[in-house]
Amino acid sequence: MAELILTQDEADGLIAMRKCRIDDRIWQYPGLGGSVTVPPESIDGRADFLLDVHRARIDLLKGTYQNRARHVVVLVRLDFGGKPHRNPDGGEVASPHLHIYREGFGEKWAYPLPADRFANVQDAWLTLHDFMRFCNIVEQPTFSRGLFA
Repeated sequence: MAELILTQDEADGLIAMRKCRIDDRIWQYPGLGGSVTVPPESIDGRADFLLDVHRARIDLLKGTYQNRARHVVVLVRLDFGGKPHRNPDGGEVASPHLHIYREGFGEKWAYPLPADRFANVQDAWLTLHDFMRFCNIVEQPTFSRGLFA
């Protein structure tokens, strides 16, 4: 399948777009090794997004949260509890880090987490809510915490 490419303006607009949950469904926050994909949409209902929540199988403090547009374009991804990331220029960014869409590179560039936007990355539950705010999901989907949340 061909990779879908956005201009930087398109990607920035999609990231900044106010998003909301599509219904009142309660989503189960994944346990060990689990994942869930939640489908938020733009406030005006004209754009669809996907919010992926993935947790590692053994390490409770390792996982990935990502916001996609057009089903395949990763706009923002948060990796936590893993290894450092090497950027295309050879620079290394420690974990946790954010991948933010960059024209010509997709999500291949990582950036340090802005401390003013993420209160406590040792708390995966709190970090999920911080991530949704970072992605401008203003009416967040409801998650139910399981035993390993």
